[in-house]
Amino acid sequence: MNHEQLLMIFAENPEIGKVKTRLAESIGAEKALMIYLKLLEHTHAVADKVFADKAIFYSSKVQEFDILDYYKFPKFLQKGEDHGERMEGAFGQAFAQDYEKVILIGSDCFELSTELIEDAFEALDHHNVVLGPAQDGGYYLLGMDRHYPHLFKEKNWKSSDVLLDTLLDLKKLKLSYQLMPTLHDVEEEKDLGELRKLLA
Repeated sequence: MNHEQLLMIFAENPEIGKVKTRLAESIGAEKALMIYLKLLEHTHAVADKVFADKAIFYSSKVQEFDILDYYKFPKFLQKGEDHGERMEGAFGQAFAQDYEKVILIGSDCFELSTELIEDAFEALDHHNVVLGPAQDGGYYLLGMDRHYPHLFKEKNWKSSDVLLDTLLDLKKLKLSYQLMPTLHDVEEEKDLGELRKLLA
C-alpha cells in the first residue's frame, strides 16, 4: 500500500439503459452495456498495477457484490448534485485522509494506461495540478497536490469547454499544472476504435 498517493475511479453503476446512453442510440442498450463493462474491466486492470491506494466511487449505489469484486477496491458513493460537486467531495474526502497526491480518473477511456497514470503522479512532484485532456473538451484524468475546491465551481459539466474553463481557473489561482496526452473517451459510436470488434 502507498498511503501518500490515492487513485480514485469514478464509475457508473453498470445497468442496462443507464450507461453510455449516447452510444446506445446507435448500437442499442445491450451492446452499449457490453462496451461499458469492457471499459470498466480495462480501467480496473490499468488501475490495479498503479503504485497507489485505490478507491472506486459509484454513481448511484454501492453493491456489496458486483463485477468488480475481483479487484477488491474499496467502494464509495459519489455525493453531490452535479459532476463538479461529486468530484470536489471525493477530493475533499481524500485529502482529509492526509494523502499527498490524489488523482481521479473516469471509466470511459480505453486508451488509458498504467504508465500514463504513474507519469501523472510524478508530475504532481513539480506541479499543483495535472490534467488529462479528452478529445471532447473535457478530461479523463485530474490530479492535485492538495484540495482546490474552486476548480469545481461554476462550470457546465456537459459542455465542450470544461477543460478550457479549468485551465482559466488554474491561471486565475496561479496554480502550476501539467497536461498529459490527449485521449479519447468512448461516448459515441465514432469513439469505439478497437472496441468496435466487440460488436461483430
